Amino acid sequence: MGVTGPIRVVVAKPGLDGHDRGAKVIARALRDAGMEVIYTGLHQTPEQIVDTAIQEDADAIGMSILSGAHNTLFVKVMDLLKERDAADIKVFGGGIIPEDDIAPLKEKGVAELFTPGATTTEIVDWVRANVRQPSDA
Repeated sequence: MGVTGPIRVVVAKPGLDGHDRGAKVIARALRDAGMEVIYTGLHQTPEQIVDTAIQEDADAIGMSILSGAHNTLFVKVMDLLKERDAADIKVFGGGIIPEDDIAPLKEKGVAELFTPGATTTEIVDWVRANVRQPSDA
């Protein structure tokens, strides 16, 4: 499609969880890897996250969820992206997500989930390999 420029990632912290250190670490790692990062801050609704991703012409949304609401929040974001004809925006995330919940979330369209212990290098490498390739232009 001739898309140019760096990969654009919205890093979001949805719901009531107020622990954002991990999201900030990931945002910085992606930025340091040459990606454009839009960090939405704490307590974002799925609607706010999707609105931001569309307005910012993001290639991906990375969500950090530690509150236990991952099944609700990831699915709502996926549904909103489909409703708004933006299902091409890849969604990935991390946090405290039980192993039994990972496969059902992936079936709903979440591209990848990272659990505690994942390194920033793993996440950056995954984004580079699975989100659109930046143009050299």
